[in-house]
Formats: sequence, C-alpha cells, structure tokens
Amino acid sequence: MQTSKEVMRAAIEFKTPDRLPVLFDSFGISDVRRIGWNQTGTGDHGKRVTYDEWNCGWQRTEMKNMGQITIHPISEWADLDSFSWPDPDNAAFYEGMEKKFEGTDGYYLSTGIFMLLFERLHGLRGFENTMADLYMERERLEMLADRIVEFDIRVIENISSRFSGLIDGFSFTDDWGTELALIISPKQWREFFKPRYKKIFDAAHKAGWHVMMHSCGKVNEILGELYEIGCNTVELQQPRVMGIEEVGRQYAGKLCFQSLCDIQHTLPMEGDDAIEEEAKLLLDCWGTDSGGFILADYGDGVAIGVPKEKKQVMYDAFMKYDRWRKR
Repeated sequence: MQTSKEVMRAAIEFKTPDRLPVLFDSFGISDVRRIGWNQTGTGDHGKRVTYDEWNCGWQRTEMKNMGQITIHPISEWADLDSFSWPDPDNAAFYEGMEKKFEGTDGYYLSTGIFMLLFERLHGLRGFENTMADLYMERERLEMLADRIVEFDIRVIENISSRFSGLIDGFSFTDDWGTELALIISPKQWREFFKPRYKKIFDAAHKAGWHVMMHSCGKVNEILGELYEIGCNTVELQQPRVMGIEEVGRQYAGKLCFQSLCDIQHTLPMEGDDAIEEEAKLLLDCWGTDSGGFILADYGDGVAIGVPKEKKQVMYDAFMKYDRWRKR
C-alpha cells in the first residue's frame, strides 16, 4: 500500500495511486503536512486591524472572518518613495521551520506563498488602481510585479537551500475568476501575468516541487495556459461554475484537480443525493484511471453554511466512488 507521499505524487503525476488522496483537515484526515515559513498571512484574527510583511493592512468586522485588505501601502505611486520592501533573505522568515518536519515521515510535504502575484499586486495598489494600471501605468505596474516575482523566487530558493530534497509541493493562492469569466481579458493575462508566473513555476520545479495553485471562480480561459507553463495541480472549489463535464473533456489527464463538491451551490444548497451524485461526477470527469484528482476540504464550513454533517455526506460519497481503490 502506498504511503501518503506516494499516493499524492502518483495522483499528481498520473502514475496510478492506489486510492484517492485526501486533504480533509477538519476531520483530522490528510495526506499532506504543511511546512510553512513565517509569513504573516491574514494576521491575528483576534484583532480588528493587522499588517502583513508587505505592510498591507487587514481589517476585520466583529463577525469572525479572515478580513480583507483595506489599507494599501502603495495606493499612490508617490508612496513608493517611502515604501519598505520586505527582505526575502531575512532569517526571521525561516526560523523554526525545521521543527515542522518532526513527525512527517511518509507524508507529502508542501510549502507555499499566500497571495503570490496578482493578489499581492492589488493588495499593494488597491484593486481599482491595479485594473487601471494595466492600461494607464503599465511600466510602473510591471516594475511592481517584477519586484513581487523576485521576492517569491528568493523565498523559494531560500526554503529549497535550507531543506533540499525534503519538500514535495509548492502551493499558492491567486483568485482569478468572477462567477462568469476571468477578471481581465485572456490576452492581458497572457501578456502580463503568464511570463511572470512561469518564472516562479520554473523556480519551484528547479527545487523539485510540484506547483499547486488555488484560484476561485470561472477560470476556464487560463487552465490551458497554466498547464503550458508548468502548473501541476489546480484547486477549484466551484466546479459547477466552470462546468464539470467541459473541464474534464479539455483537461483531465493534463492537470491534476484538487476539488470537492461546489461550495457555493451543491454543498450549501442541495441534499444528500445531489452531493453524492456530484462527487461521483467529479471523480468520473476530472480523474483518470492513472490519477488526477485530490479531495480537498473547504476549511471554514460556517462561512459557507455547510455543517459537518454535510461534509461527512460528501466525504463518504467520495470514498464510495473512489475509482482507484476499487482497482
């Protein structure tokens, strides 16, 4: 029987896992252990306002939530004169990481960067400014994007050099879709963002890591582009928005999908039978006999109105229709 590391690698590389890989932390079941560096992320959720290492200000309401960036440190281009760039070589970012490897034998180990490029860009500038900059301040926006890419690559190099050969995957977040389409035109994405993502992906592959992207919304228009530049796994949590059969026809056997029943439609809105039906459909359409699917939970069930009982129904359905275990 394959270890967690082996079953994940086999699914991602289409080398026939002997069961469905699972990332279901809310049930205490996961084939993955995360080896994080000291990135601030969204900050201390017990505080109304916190700042991350890029000096983006995260604000939260009284209701429990991760918050959102409301303070953009480069909202005016003049702010660049006094902006303090984070140093990816700062040893404090990596202190204590070695302890996270304890007790991880046999697991698939992943590290990552929260808000890799696009999200970091509009975190710094503000969303509206970033959209306008693509047309009106292209040179300045390219400079800012390149500084972010340089930071990301250096983080990858630092973690890789410290823990050579120990990490399996590199995960990151960049939400690119609305409910209807890509946020910007595919042409803009291809010209501005694709070559920059490729540089980051190349650095991760040089380290020996799989590239694992999370992106919300209808991102069909860039799935092929991501595959071209070396993305191995895409986490898509709204499969109904994308079209399960359509995505399967185009990309099954190319990209490995990390997904679950639709978090905005099926899980919160539908009953047990519909959840089971969608679980089977996802395995049939997005998986192949040689792999290509990972079941990944959405951690905050309260935020999407999904109690643990419904998650259990979904989990049981995926286990029931696990096409690799049956083989």
